[in-house]
Amino acid sequence: MSIARAHSNIALIKYWGKRHEVLKLPTNGSLSLTLDALYTDTRVSYRADLTQDQLVLNGAPAPEAMRLRVSRFLDLLRQTHGYSAYAEVVSANSFPTGAGLASSASAFAALTLAATAAAGLQLSPRQLSQLARQGSGSACRSIFGGFAEWLPGTADADASSYAEGLKTELPVWMAVLVLNQGHKATGSGDGMARTVATSPLYSVWPATASADLQALKAALAAGDLAAVGELMEHNALAMHATALAARPPVIYWQPETLALIQHVQQLRSAGHACWFTIDAGPNIKVLLPAGAEATLQALRSHPAVQQVFCCSTGPAAHLNPAEPLV
Repeated sequence: MSIARAHSNIALIKYWGKRHEVLKLPTNGSLSLTLDALYTDTRVSYRADLTQDQLVLNGAPAPEAMRLRVSRFLDLLRQTHGYSAYAEVVSANSFPTGAGLASSASAFAALTLAATAAAGLQLSPRQLSQLARQGSGSACRSIFGGFAEWLPGTADADASSYAEGLKTELPVWMAVLVLNQGHKATGSGDGMARTVATSPLYSVWPATASADLQALKAALAAGDLAAVGELMEHNALAMHATALAARPPVIYWQPETLALIQHVQQLRSAGHACWFTIDAGPNIKVLLPAGAEATLQALRSHPAVQQVFCCSTGPAAHLNPAEPLV
């Protein structure tokens, strides 16, 4: 039995589209920030008495579709490393599940580490990242703390696509503004696939994202928070533009989402250093300088905000958290 904790990561340059569905190989590289306050704890126990994998999520039996997704991922381990036992998986999140806050990233990163450790395997961070990617693409970045880059790899070579940590000391906070805690109607994978298949704007996305990625890495290296924030906003809006042009359109925003975008823009015009990003969901994440309490309080003040997580840079996935949720 092993327990692991992995933290959610929010992409500053988005992963949006796969060139290989089964292996979850992305069409473009991406770059993220791992957050300390958003995490998943997962306990994995292999048991000889089980006739199938079991999954308990946030204290209740998980829906069958979710259990099957975890079981298919565990099958990869069983096939690759030659053991046959089924597993009892117990997992819990410190934040809303399925609401566009990257819960699948932290979940599959935690599952990867716990499942391999429970099987007696000692994999390198790169190997863990490659494996986590096949559970949920962005999970490969949650193996690492701080800023992480996901390399898209070459052709259809599984081993060529993984994340790696970036060495940067840019001191930032990310305020996660929760407008709606419910499950989004269109999952990230389904929305992504529909966009790739039907959006006339998608053809320009890979080149746009690649250029944004290189520019943002340069801004991080220079410690230029304003440039990082501007590039992050541009990339998020470009991603959602491709989704809006899909048929039928993939719309993750709610009226409150637009209201919060305007709130961030107004705060910036008033002198607050803050920039937004939005993933496949309605909720807003805002990048700001570490310690900017006045800006944080101004963000909290908007009536559409139901809950706020103020996050610092989070650590890498690790075993045996001090106070596990499970």
